[in-house]
Amino acid sequence: MSHQATLRAYAFIDRMQPQCAAHVAATSPGDPPLAGMAELFVEMAPGNEVFKAADIALKAAGVRPAMQIIEREFGLLELHSEQQAEVLAAGSAMLEGLGMTEADRIKPTIASTQFISNVHGYQAQLLNKWRKGSLLMPGDSLFVLECAPAAYIALAANEAEKAADISVIEIRAVGRFGRLFISGGESEVAAARDAAIGALEELTGVEAVKK
Repeated sequence: MSHQATLRAYAFIDRMQPQCAAHVAATSPGDPPLAGMAELFVEMAPGNEVFKAADIALKAAGVRPAMQIIEREFGLLELHSEQQAEVLAAGSAMLEGLGMTEADRIKPTIASTQFISNVHGYQAQLLNKWRKGSLLMPGDSLFVLECAPAAYIALAANEAEKAADISVIEIRAVGRFGRLFISGGESEVAAARDAAIGALEELTGVEAVKK
């Protein structure tokens, strides 16, 4: 029985920001990336399609993988290199080998956003229990972004860090939805929010089928 492969997400990051690079390095089982590297996130369905995607990309160019994660429904692949050209070449070879183009990716949709000013100490402590990035400080502003497909949240996080002096609390790029938690001063978080949302809204692709 054959299954039609779907390119759920294809997100190229030109220059990894320090906190985002550190978060990937700290939470991924593969090669740890460094700030300044170029990066590519690919999400496929069914999840096993990621194995073929990784095989093609790794053999085609000088890239290294930080993660190859297979979930029940989706698979996620991350690749990075010091050279943008290598990441782009790996991505192009992968798409060609799969018989796809970047236009076949699903266009991201924003599922929800939350902006909280002057975070209460108790809520900060609850979030700090499971965060893998910076600590959330009481009194800071907090922005939470949820999008689908999940892998696009990595691009949103990187653009948020580019735009303002904020703290990256958590990035979750695996599953049905991606989630980003950032904090800092109210105006800085607002600027980062706008950059993250803008980055997602600028991406083109196939409209997601609503179930």
